[in-house]
Amino acid sequence: MNKRTTIIPIASGKGGVGKTFLTANLAIALAEKGHPTVAVDMDLGGSNLHSFLSLPNRFPGIGDFLKARSKELEEMLVPTEIPNLKFLPGDGQTPFMANIPYAQKIRLISRIVKLPAEYVLLDLGAGTSFNTLDFFRLSTHGLVITTPMSMLAFLKHFLLRVIEGNFTTNYRIREMLRSLYKQPMNGHQGIIRTLRSKIAAIDPEAGETVAAVFHKYRPRVIFNMGGHPDEVKIAEQIDYSLKNILSLEADYFGFIFDDPNIRESIKKRTAFLPNYRESMGAESITRIAERIVKFWDRRVKNSARHVLSHARDTWEKKGAKSAPDS
Repeated sequence: MNKRTTIIPIASGKGGVGKTFLTANLAIALAEKGHPTVAVDMDLGGSNLHSFLSLPNRFPGIGDFLKARSKELEEMLVPTEIPNLKFLPGDGQTPFMANIPYAQKIRLISRIVKLPAEYVLLDLGAGTSFNTLDFFRLSTHGLVITTPMSMLAFLKHFLLRVIEGNFTTNYRIREMLRSLYKQPMNGHQGIIRTLRSKIAAIDPEAGETVAAVFHKYRPRVIFNMGGHPDEVKIAEQIDYSLKNILSLEADYFGFIFDDPNIRESIKKRTAFLPNYRESMGAESITRIAERIVKFWDRRVKNSARHVLSHARDTWEKKGAKSAPDS
């Protein structure tokens, strides 16, 4: 490939918030803009990305790659009807792959980053398993599709996992981190923000390593199933929580309306974007794809304000036309 491959892991703190739907249709939108794209089903043990791409579940995939060491991951890529878009199945014909061992995970990661595409979108498993957190770490700007509290819990566990990976031989720091995994988000203001000073008290150099982690990662936030554009205003509260609880900053990349056409496409098991192009949901996803192409590696000033403006524009143009055809 002439252009650098951009890995986009897509995660959520819990299931049922539209993560797989977003992965499929964002991949379609990027491919339709002329960008070679691969959609990867990384929800091992619960793979269903194929259904959102109108594909049958009959192709070998990641599970088969890990089992049959003679094959390469690129050989598992499945062409789709969308030009520039290929699909990499998850469990494929080898189910029950949710708890893959460390060596297999490292082998898988080493091949994912070499897939022949400009954009590689990873539909990760919901929740905060170590495998999901490690796959999310493939980018410093992973997408989080959110309800606010589930997002904070996910990012808390993600930060702890990243920090822990820097101190594999330091027993005292690892024990401190393991205790924080078990603490709930409520009532623990600053549990991550104060972590640097606690670790620095043990090892000053380690404290600087933790500070570098906070600075390195900057998630991109997607609001899904929105009823009204003004719901984007919750970004101010999210920013406050990210800063004061997790010592993180984020950029906002989109707002997807709770469009009845989306539910209809899921019920019919058809790809959404190609079949409902005039809907509010399609407009929302296209906007996200445009932001990825323009701003993925940049900090976006006033990103929530831009998302709110675009959501209001979509609402005014398409709100009255959002009902599916009879």
